[in-house]
Amino acid sequence: MTDNGPVLILTGASRGLGEATAYEAARRGLRLVLNARDGTRLAQVAARCRGMGAATHIVVGDIGQPETATRLVETARHHFAALHAVVHNAGVLPPIAPVAQADPAAWEANWRTNFLGPVMLNAAALPLLRASRGRIVHVSTGAAVRPVPTWGAYATAKAALNHLTRILAREEPAVTTVAFRPGIVDTAMQATIREQGAGVMPPEEYARFVRYHEEGRLRPPEEIAPLLVALALHARPEWSGEFIAFDDPRLQALL
Repeated sequence: MTDNGPVLILTGASRGLGEATAYEAARRGLRLVLNARDGTRLAQVAARCRGMGAATHIVVGDIGQPETATRLVETARHHFAALHAVVHNAGVLPPIAPVAQADPAAWEANWRTNFLGPVMLNAAALPLLRASRGRIVHVSTGAAVRPVPTWGAYATAKAALNHLTRILAREEPAVTTVAFRPGIVDTAMQATIREQGAGVMPPEEYARFVRYHEEGRLRPPEEIAPLLVALALHARPEWSGEFIAFDDPRLQALL
């Protein structure tokens, strides 16, 4: 097992982009603390990472709950005595509904995962990240800057996450914090759009996402994961506060 590589906390690691990122990080010699709600799938991902030589620990739990953030950071502290990067990948899309039909409980659940979870984990992780002059990567979305009707909860939470990135860049000069737009990736969230968006999303928006799938235009997670790991390892301090897209030439150059 790798015993001296950088230490990464990764949320949403049991599937999709998070799973692909866990494997890419393991391949590159990182030591891992992985989080997801699905303990069975998370254990399988961890086992594969260990098989690739990566020291790996898991914390099963809802990132929207304060105790999950505490457990993640304490796991990194206990097993590795260090932390070099946090990647906030966990995210949920529902509710898909216009604001006029807003369910406060559904919005709160969405914001706990997409925004409050990162706030709580960042707060817990910052002492270790300051010591390592580490990095925070917030996985965001183009919907944070391009309004998609019926995605109000998700899009506004991610817009808040982008602004949190800017605030942390000012508050924490020893830590490099960036938001990342991964593009349209073939994940469970895309399946949710196709399954739950019909008759709710504007027809032209729904049809656009269906076409992405039918025409094979969804990027595989394995294509985006190396970019996410590169940001976690090598994002430059002068980028702190930025919202960086997957096709940004500066990011491509890190590879």
